Amino acid sequence: MLPNKLKKGDKIVVIAPSRSLKIVSDNVRKVAIKTLEQIGISIQYASFVDESDEFGSSSIEMRVKNLHDAFLDSSVNGIITSIGGFNSNQLLDYIDYSIIQNNPKIICGYSDITTLNNAIYKKTGLVTYLGPHFSTFGMIKGLEYTLRYFTSCVMNSNQYVIKSSDEWSDDLWFENQSERKFYKNSGYKIINFGNAEGVIIGGNLSSFNLLHGTQYMPSLENSILIIEDCSLSSPEIFDRQLQALIHQPSFELVKGIIIGRFQLMSRMSEQKLYKIIKSKKALSKIPVLVNVDIGHTTPMLTLPIGGRARIECNSDNVIFEIDEH
Repeated sequence: MLPNKLKKGDKIVVIAPSRSLKIVSDNVRKVAIKTLEQIGISIQYASFVDESDEFGSSSIEMRVKNLHDAFLDSSVNGIITSIGGFNSNQLLDYIDYSIIQNNPKIICGYSDITTLNNAIYKKTGLVTYLGPHFSTFGMIKGLEYTLRYFTSCVMNSNQYVIKSSDEWSDDLWFENQSERKFYKNSGYKIINFGNAEGVIIGGNLSSFNLLHGTQYMPSLENSILIIEDCSLSSPEIFDRQLQALIHQPSFELVKGIIIGRFQLMSRMSEQKLYKIIKSKKALSKIPVLVNVDIGHTTPMLTLPIGGRARIECNSDNVIFEIDEH
């Protein structure tokens, strides 16, 4: 089920199903609003978006109400999450999925929101969007690539090919917007060669793995798995989290894997990642593409969970194409 694409003049509402928006400064909010207004999108805040308890979130009841209200409000064309966190999976048993199914619209976020994106897709069939938070648009430098593929994904119905970014960054940009360090991007890396086409599922690995064994876990059959992890990861943690995913029923039906760029604090090197992937017998016959602009570094892609991807991982060329239909 495809939601209507956003267009100029549309309104999106900011909700906080994980951490509260309270953590985001007024300056970052102002930049985010201005950036989105420049592409023709106006912003509305949900009623409890700034509520925060000792865990940095509002109550489950408040967060679920904001989610329901956002889908029910006919004046709202899309939904974007404030920021990530740790606890959006608390909401899954309390959501009325019929509200979402009967009022489909774009919902976008990443990191901890991975659980929400994939659960909504599983329970309703609605394509959701793994992409920037509202706070992401508060970035002054290095946002061009993120903005280009956000609009390509949520404002355009055509299939498109994704190119690798020219440069990337992994810094606390919200603390100092003027002094930032960018690195030249070496581009896509192929660990396992081959071609694949399938349904996009996944996102942040540690968040996606929270769905194992639940009614909210989408099928792995004929899937292109998207995997990324944050600064809390490490080669050892990533290895066992990936192994846990491989142990899931029907993993043998996965068609291909796309892995996002790791944050510097994770200490993941190309050599370590190569060794981890090559140690997994279950991955030996499917293409694995890494160093993709997905996840917690800048810039980042927007990808449709439930949409389709095609990858061609050949020695002389890489093609990464998105088609939601």
